[in-house]
Amino acid sequence: MAGGQPTASERATLDPFEALAGDVPPRDQRDLMERPFFSLAKAKRVTPILYQAGATQVQVYAVPEHGMATIWDADVLIWAASQILAAQDRGLPISRFFRFTPYQLLIAIGRATGNCEYQLLKGALTRLQSTVIRTTIRHGEHWRRQQFSWINEWEELTTHAGRCEGMEFVLPEWFYQGVLDRRLVLAIDPAYFALSGGIERWLYRVARKHAGHQRDGWRFELRHLHAKSASLARFSDFALDIRWIVARQPLPGYQLALGRRDGRELILMRPNLSTGPVEIRPHLSGLWAQPLSGFRAHPYRDFGRTRRRQVLRLRALR
Repeated sequence: MAGGQPTASERATLDPFEALAGDVPPRDQRDLMERPFFSLAKAKRVTPILYQAGATQVQVYAVPEHGMATIWDADVLIWAASQILAAQDRGLPISRFFRFTPYQLLIAIGRATGNCEYQLLKGALTRLQSTVIRTTIRHGEHWRRQQFSWINEWEELTTHAGRCEGMEFVLPEWFYQGVLDRRLVLAIDPAYFALSGGIERWLYRVARKHAGHQRDGWRFELRHLHAKSASLARFSDFALDIRWIVARQPLPGYQLALGRRDGRELILMRPNLSTGPVEIRPHLSGLWAQPLSGFRAHPYRDFGRTRRRQVLRLRALR
């Protein structure tokens, strides 16, 4: 309320963007891939994310009634970013104010289109709107005075009989500007949407952001990766999830490998440059040439033996 008058909807001041029909290449926003903005669990999370790395701070707060927006809810934002950039590529006008049908969005992110999925989509939109984010990213030193939600407002367009004919939502300016700056956007594999686990989805985005198409990939210590994820899981459980992911190799376009150094467990994320089955081979040329986050790089020893032992231990847990 302002001066006793209801706050006007942003949709009254913005021209609507009609979602594009047909296939649109999926693209993701780098800041969302790099930092912990979403819950990685399907169970309701109300515990805030309080993350700091150097001068970068991310705080995410959930409303207890709905819980925090999840990494599956983030598919809506990936779809929106993809639509904006595809429209720009075609020379079409764009806007933060989206108008679309649930069918368009669900098909694009690899979901079914029945009533159950429609209800899940409404839940996702509710969480995206109710989750509050505060961050120093692109905000400067006065970050505590600036906050936003992933969706400013949304609405169903229904007939008198209650049939849904469409939906509308408004994106926040912070996310919109991050998409318009093409340096902050990366293409992702459409197979990403088929990944079912929260950690493996998050791990793909980390790999795409850091390893990209670099032949030698990127590597992290698992404890650093755990902190980076803001997962509520104990480190031991998180590490076990990572080991299972490495054993299964589900990430499209990337091969993963585990190793140890000075008693610390490491993961290598490397683009799969071949078209055949993924093969992890010991002592690959340049395998550990990329800087390790927080550590000096040096040749890695006993990689193949460590990998085989890890797989045998995982099999013993089945």
